Amino acid sequence: MKATVFAPGSVGNVGPGFDVLGLAVGGLGDTVTVELSDESRVIVRGRDAELIPTDPAKNAASIAANAMLRKCRTGFSPSRPRGPRDGLKPVLHCIVTLDKGLPMSGGIGGSAASSVAGAYAAALACGVTPSHDDVILAALEGEEFVSGRHLDNIAPITLGGLVLSRSIEPLDVIKLPTPPWSVVLARPNARVETKKARAILPKQWDLWPQQMANTAALIHAFATADGALARRALEDLYAEPRRAALIPRFDDIKRAALDAGAFGCSISGSGPTIFALTDDPEKCAAAMNIGDCEVRIAEIDHQGARPV
Repeated sequence: MKATVFAPGSVGNVGPGFDVLGLAVGGLGDTVTVELSDESRVIVRGRDAELIPTDPAKNAASIAANAMLRKCRTGFSPSRPRGPRDGLKPVLHCIVTLDKGLPMSGGIGGSAASSVAGAYAAALACGVTPSHDDVILAALEGEEFVSGRHLDNIAPITLGGLVLSRSIEPLDVIKLPTPPWSVVLARPNARVETKKARAILPKQWDLWPQQMANTAALIHAFATADGALARRALEDLYAEPRRAALIPRFDDIKRAALDAGAFGCSISGSGPTIFALTDDPEKCAAAMNIGDCEVRIAEIDHQGARPV
C-alpha cells in the first residue's frame, strides 16, 4: 500500500515566539509518498534535491515515516523516552519519495514539512488515519535529527494556522485564531543552517520578560486583528539581533516592509527567509524586493498537512 501527503511551509517563531509559535503558510510545501515494501529506500526530487540525503537513516521524511510505522505495527509511542536511536532501525520497510517544494536551509520549515508529510503518509499507507498528536510526535523524530527538538514548525504544519506549542512532554499544542492578513516572504540568496543559527544564541538572557510580553501581545493581536498592536509586539529581542548578520540586507528589507505599512517584519525561523505580516501584500512585496531576493505573497494555510 502507499499514500501521499502534502505539507505546507511555515514561519517559525513568528518574531518573539522563540520555539513556541509557528504560522503555516500556503502556496509552497513538500509532498511525500510512502509505499510499504520489502526494502528501505529514499527518492528525492524537486528543489535542492541534490542537497537532501537519500540514506533512510539520515533523511527526515524517512525517519519520521519509520517512527509512524513502529506506532502502527506495535502501538509503541513515537514519544518514547529519549535514548539510543532505535528509531533509525526500521520495523517495517518502505520506499519514501520526497518531492521538495521548500528550499534547503531556507527558514520556512523544510525539514519539518518533510517530517510531517512522511509521518502522515506512513500511517495512511498502513490503513490508519492518525491523530494530530501521533503525526506531531512521529514527525518530531525526523525534525530532531536534522535541526533540534522543537515544534514551532511541526505543529502549525500539522494543524494549519497559528499554533502555540506549550509543551512537548506531555504534548500540548493549541491552534489560535488568525485574522485575514497576508504573509510576504523574502528570501535572500543565502542558506542558514538551523543548528548553526541556534549555536550563536545565549543560553541565559535577561530580557525574557519583555520577550514573553511581546509574544502574548502578538497572540492577542492575531486574535483581534489589531495591526497596530502587532506592529508593537512583533519585536524579537532574542534571536533577530544575533542572526540578522547572517542574512544579506536584512535591515534594508525589514525597513522597506515597515515603511510599506507592514504590521511587523522579522526572520522566519533561523532564516534567511524574512517574513512580513500585512493587509496590503502587493505593496509590501514590491518594497521588499531588494537585491538578489526571491519574494512571494502567501496566505495563511489554515488546513495544514493533508492527503493528495
